[in-house]
Amino acid sequence: MLTYRLVSASPEQPRAVATPTNSRPTPVKPTPTPIVKASPTPKPLILPVQDRSKVLGIAGEPGTNYAGIPWVRLSHPTCGWGNLRGDVLKQTIQAYHHQGVRVLFSICQSNDNSLFDTAKFDDAAQAYPDAVQCGNEQMKQDASVAFLYVPPAKFAKFYDLCEKSIHKVRPETPVILGSLDPHVAGADYQLLVNQASYLEQMQTAMNTSVHPGGNWSWRNQIIGLIDSWHNGWGGSNNLTGLFDFWSQQFQIDKNQLGNHMWVIEGTGCFKGCGINVDSAYELATSHILTLITDVQTVKELKVPFFYFSGKDFVDQGVTWPIGILSTSGHPKPIRQDLNMGDKKLTLTCGGKSVTVVDQLQLLSRLYGGCALPPDYLNILTG
Repeated sequence: MLTYRLVSASPEQPRAVATPTNSRPTPVKPTPTPIVKASPTPKPLILPVQDRSKVLGIAGEPGTNYAGIPWVRLSHPTCGWGNLRGDVLKQTIQAYHHQGVRVLFSICQSNDNSLFDTAKFDDAAQAYPDAVQCGNEQMKQDASVAFLYVPPAKFAKFYDLCEKSIHKVRPETPVILGSLDPHVAGADYQLLVNQASYLEQMQTAMNTSVHPGGNWSWRNQIIGLIDSWHNGWGGSNNLTGLFDFWSQQFQIDKNQLGNHMWVIEGTGCFKGCGINVDSAYELATSHILTLITDVQTVKELKVPFFYFSGKDFVDQGVTWPIGILSTSGHPKPIRQDLNMGDKKLTLTCGGKSVTVVDQLQLLSRLYGGCALPPDYLNILTG
């Protein structure tokens, strides 16, 4: 830097002279770039695989509290609704895991070019669900829902891709082979035989086109079962009939069926099955008897079970009163044609007596091993 001394210019005075100085610029220390340590991504909470006798849940949705229910079944957008993919799916499953609740995650098939797109499988695997259902009612041949049906050979490839993606991330995750659309044991015997035939054709495709020379067998898989019948009403129990049929097809004792079959939807019917839809009494009584009968049946055989549905819903203008909560998510009385508290059941839970007045309380207590009073049938039907 230079310092200037100004002097008046005159004949008697010297002219202005610039006087350089010897000062040097002050060095400026560079500001060190701060080192920002990125917060490590928290490890996901992964719950241990549960014994099949404890896999008891409900078809639910995020945001609805099913207190006391240990499993919930959620669905990928391929099933027609919701946004459970990517970070939303991961965060949702983590929220359930931190509450101690496990998740069965269903991925549905399509009938277009996206059928074999593995992105949806990889996405699901990275969210660490506790079980995955690959496909849903893929055998259903109904013109009103024609998009569901997938030929056996194509479904074999779909299932293979799905199972591989899930097991690549976590080999011990149970993977369910689609689901069997509901039929009536006995009356629909040939339709049940057709379902077994579909599985045989799928097996052939798996060992010829998907993995030529392989020895894949559908009998080594877990099959999803849907049962929709008024079990308990008039002494009927279609679920037991279906278990009898499929234990024969698997060639196993019925007590081992839980290793090969999960009831991914168990519910009572109310249309086209002999229930008077104009009778609030019949609808309500058959509904609650189905809930009880189904739980008793699966717990005896230790078969995984998901009650359908978590809430009542409206479809094409018709209200389906088959949930344990109302359409708005509120508790429903045990007998839903009556007021809350009009019907009560006092259950024996260990050494304690617990009185329940709504359906969610009843289902959670039955899942927990509580015993019904001996006269529960008279209480509910009276």
